[in-house]
Amino acid sequence: MNAQAAQTFRHNFPEAVPFVCPVQALSARTVQTALGEKQELDVMIGGPPCQGFSINAPVRSDDDPRNGLFRHYVRIVLEGLRPKFIVMENVPGLISLDGGKTLRDVIAAFEQAGYNVIFRILNAAHYGVPEERWRLFFIGTRLPDIRLSFPLPTHYSLQRPNFTGGREYTFGYAIRNPLQTHMEYDALLAPVRVGDAISDLPAIESGGGAAEMDYVLPPQSAYQRALREGATKLYNHECAGASAMNMERMRHVQPGRSWRDIPHEILPKGMQRARRSDHTKRYGRLERDGISSTILTKCDPHWGSFFHYEQDRIISVREAARIQSFPDRFRFTGSRVEQYRQVGNAVPPLLAKAIAEHIKTLLNTTQQYDIGPVVPFGTIRSLVPRCTIRMRLVEFAEAFASGKQLPSGSQLDEKVGEALANL
Repeated sequence: MNAQAAQTFRHNFPEAVPFVCPVQALSARTVQTALGEKQELDVMIGGPPCQGFSINAPVRSDDDPRNGLFRHYVRIVLEGLRPKFIVMENVPGLISLDGGKTLRDVIAAFEQAGYNVIFRILNAAHYGVPEERWRLFFIGTRLPDIRLSFPLPTHYSLQRPNFTGGREYTFGYAIRNPLQTHMEYDALLAPVRVGDAISDLPAIESGGGAAEMDYVLPPQSAYQRALREGATKLYNHECAGASAMNMERMRHVQPGRSWRDIPHEILPKGMQRARRSDHTKRYGRLERDGISSTILTKCDPHWGSFFHYEQDRIISVREAARIQSFPDRFRFTGSRVEQYRQVGNAVPPLLAKAIAEHIKTLLNTTQQYDIGPVVPFGTIRSLVPRCTIRMRLVEFAEAFASGKQLPSGSQLDEKVGEALANL
């Protein structure tokens, strides 16, 4: 773990034991010793570096030494930790690297370790995060008779994945056309908006703010109330400064727009040669009623939409954290540059929570799809989202009709989509 990230983690979770060392130097015995006694682990979660897999990398190569670090995750599993479940996260670009070889290597490594593994690309926006953030997740188990699956979306989104695997490995039925955001009998919620996340935070100047301050406004949304729970002070509401030229550029950019609003003569030289279809998010301004593009490790306007929707400045560390769904009681330590990096490197907590709760359900289920006692449909409907009920009905109908295994992956998405459209 990075030393500064470890310090932040320890600050927020004093009982945690971080290991600040290269993963190559970490062993299962070291981890087991830190636990204090021999015990069976329920879940082991990992996120190998993604820079070598990202489609935004200057050069993508299977020779990048970071791309093999997932094998150390597998090694630690094999050495003796042997958790019941494993979870691994990375960028969708891993799917297309080297014609899919890396993806096959990851799956093969886990299978050789004795784990049944599935993978899927999830969008944080589908789980109540006000951010378009597509990430590849693997879930695996060594337990028999467990039918692996992923948590179902609770929210729809308007953003379509434009990368390899985006059509095949996402929850396609949760992606909507902007002109048709509502479907009759649809249980999916509307996306959480940027304004829902940060509209209650005090106005600050470019390069200003404070490490600690008081709240000025009450919560303006349910999302804000949830993230403010347990917090008495506002932390990390500080933003990076902008050069005089970038201040001039941002004054021309309207909410929801980007570098195309900036007069040609004051664009960076490289972008003066760009096509209008290129660099869609650069020098972008957030839109109060929209969702954010992916929060990066640098909220640098040259790389994305990081201008506040109504204040002429870059978003603060706390605003980036709010968009990532971090609760206000979580305090980031280190320099402001380090704080931005920690926020951008994180899996959004609400997405992590959805996966954790789903794993907990799998752990507590000896036989998934066991119908159990018959209860009134009205009772089921009051407890389970209607989209979940329909998904299960489609699965069972197909199973009974064909006598084959229940459908999964993109095939199931298509069936669910058709079912939802016809209900």
